[in-house]
Order: sequence, then structure tokens, then C-alpha cells
Amino acid sequence: MKIGVYKHSKTKNLYRTHFIAKHSETLEDLVVYEALYENKKSKFWVRPVSMFTEKVEINGKKVSRFVFVSE
Repeated sequence: MKIGVYKHSKTKNLYRTHFIAKHSETLEDLVVYEALYENKKSKFWVRPVSMFTEKVEINGKKVSRFVFVSE
């Protein structure tokens, strides 16, 4: 996956991906990303790449969970 800015398809919030890391036990690829909006819970997040890039259903339509916006 590309490193850059993504828009969450459901919330429309923007996030910047920083790099891909490995889970220490499973070696699963994880994306480390940053909220580009005020978020009191956390500024940085980690999610399996498989979840970040998967298709989800929104309003009965299958779309990418995150859509690449720019580098």
C-alpha cells in the first residue's frame, strides 16, 4: 500500500500513513497512521494492513475502508 494521506470512507476523516510495521508475535503487517483532525482518544493508530485496505459496506455499497488522497 502507498504511504500518504487517506480518507476514511464512513467518517470522511483524514489520516496520514507513516509506515508498515510487523506484529512481534504473528509477523502480520500493521499500518501505523496518524489522525489529521482533533481526536481526544489518540493521535496515532495501528491497524492490520488487511483491514486498512479491505472493502466495507456503506449504505449497501462495497467501498474501500480508506481511500488514498495524496502523498
